[in-house]
Amino acid sequence: MLTREQIQELLQPLTDPESGKSLIELQLIRDIMVKEDRISLSLVCLDTDEKSRMELEQKVRDLLTEGGAGYIHIRLRDATDYERSILRGESTEDKPEPEQGGGLKGHAAGLEGHELINENSGVNFIAIASGKGGVGKSTVTVNLAVALARKGKKVGLIDADIYGFSIPDMMGIEKGPIVEEGTIIPVERFGVKVMSMGFFIRENSPVIWRGPMLGKMLRQFFSDVGWGELDYMLLDLPPGTGDVALDVHQMLPHSKEIIVTTPHATAAFVAARAGSMALQTDHEVLGVIENMAYYECSSCGKKDYIFGRGGGAKLAETLHTELLAQIPLGAPDNHISEPDFSPSVYKAETATAQLFAEIADKLIANNEQ
Repeated sequence: MLTREQIQELLQPLTDPESGKSLIELQLIRDIMVKEDRISLSLVCLDTDEKSRMELEQKVRDLLTEGGAGYIHIRLRDATDYERSILRGESTEDKPEPEQGGGLKGHAAGLEGHELINENSGVNFIAIASGKGGVGKSTVTVNLAVALARKGKKVGLIDADIYGFSIPDMMGIEKGPIVEEGTIIPVERFGVKVMSMGFFIRENSPVIWRGPMLGKMLRQFFSDVGWGELDYMLLDLPPGTGDVALDVHQMLPHSKEIIVTTPHATAAFVAARAGSMALQTDHEVLGVIENMAYYECSSCGKKDYIFGRGGGAKLAETLHTELLAQIPLGAPDNHISEPDFSPSVYKAETATAQLFAEIADKLIANNEQ
């Protein structure tokens, strides 16, 4: 098996034609991850010509194959204008690093050199994914995070659904993070430390960043935030298998994953893609949570399976994992006048909160094995 250092040595001959410097030296080959015979990396492209990009990708692939690599995954991304300016030695006084809304100005430059929190820190990373939107993935994430905190665990939550951030609103968070001596302090709610793009967007403005800036913000959430001591870090991934989800897989090669679906056969079929992506990048799938599994009549207790039945169990079987829980359709009976009001967090004594508590118990038991 090749090591990270051996991979860098194999790719050392690749140079930038303008400066003559190695792409490794220029940090244009990044996020090198090795797991058994699998290698994944990011290739930052200065050239916008598609043919040149493909030729460079093939050179990287050929060098690694000749060096004995097996499965190789290469993600291409464009260099930002700011990165081009830095690499070409141009002045950046008139080219500030782009930011959106109330972004974290001054912290983004040089992130590639920062050490990301990783499995060596003792943190258990769990990404919550889904194949499509609208299945309640974020609702599952916040309630699972709160359930773990109620079990006495130290929990962090990153709202990595950067285009569709919703965690602050769902948890009833009305204040934003502060910066102390260059470190961002996350907001804590229900015993969970939270970081979200939603804190840095004015009003409800859409995020129109390109992939490189989104990846940079995610790195900032890991490297520039004062998380303190954590037992679990949950990540609310965007639906599907796009760039942000792939970035998370590359940043945290040993994170585990939970797939959320509804009972409907089509939703489960689409969710299988997210599960397959996790397996192909060698991430363990802890299980499947079937949300909106049924509607239970409050007066008679009868269960109506309004979205069909069996989708979660079939998905778990397809991914060779377990069905962790079936969560009923409903909403927390919270009142806006309550001091701990939140639109989406169930009170500890409710039946649905107990289901999330049981999932938390399973995760804790799995971690202690």
